[in-house]
Amino acid sequence: HKQIAKKLKNRNATNKRRKFMHFAWGILFASLNHFLPRSTFLPIMSTLTAITLFMELMRYREGFQWINTSMHYLFGKSLRKSEMDGKFTGSLYYFAGVTATSYLYPQSCATLGIIQLAIADPTASYFGRATRHVYWSRINKGFAGGLGRNKGILGFLGGGLACVPINYRILSLACNTVVRSSSIGASGAGASTALAISNPTILIASLVLGLAGAFADLIVPTPALTLPKTICGKTVPPFHLDDNFIVPVLSGYACTQIFKYVLGVPSMIVPLSKYLIV
Repeated sequence: HKQIAKKLKNRNATNKRRKFMHFAWGILFASLNHFLPRSTFLPIMSTLTAITLFMELMRYREGFQWINTSMHYLFGKSLRKSEMDGKFTGSLYYFAGVTATSYLYPQSCATLGIIQLAIADPTASYFGRATRHVYWSRINKGFAGGLGRNKGILGFLGGGLACVPINYRILSLACNTVVRSSSIGASGAGASTALAISNPTILIASLVLGLAGAFADLIVPTPALTLPKTICGKTVPPFHLDDNFIVPVLSGYACTQIFKYVLGVPSMIVPLSKYLIV
């Protein structure tokens, strides 16, 4: 793995191939979460996460170098130097984040949370690197004990704004189908009335959701907080705080609050459009 690491770039490189893969996988998982029943999607993601964890734990051991060779063959320069030099790949945290988000939140909120991972994370990184020379926007030492260390305000804003168009499209279509049921008569039969949610309100919700995803990315420091190599004399795996896990989980939670307080609709009754954007 040391020889492979020499061929790769560190996390400071733009790595557009990695960003495209990040986006593509996020849209794929968001779509699967939307189209598949939860009882089908969660076992698939749990299995994928477990297999990835096993591979990560084994690939630095003697006799398992073939895993690293195969990963480099499949993903090439989209890998980072650190991921072949002792650290776990971002895919483990990506899969775990998608799994946790799907488990914790209603389907609509989970889908939107995963979409923020697909868009806010790579775009915030791109804009952050593009504006790294704008010193006033940099959070060099972080805040509240190191959160946001070496991240940038302009990257945060760029990532949040990049999410607005697709958020607005999805929420606009969803709000056109939202209904509120009210019981009438002794029989308890239900009547449905459409909710009147204005376009400016939907735009605000779209912006807040995008900024929530970008903020989740912002608070994860660079370099990442990592477990010590040993705890009580025992060697522990190199787990670290990763934005691929934090972004969808916090975005999914933010979405539940946005539905409740901005749109005024319980998240459980907000069905997204059948095909999300059409």
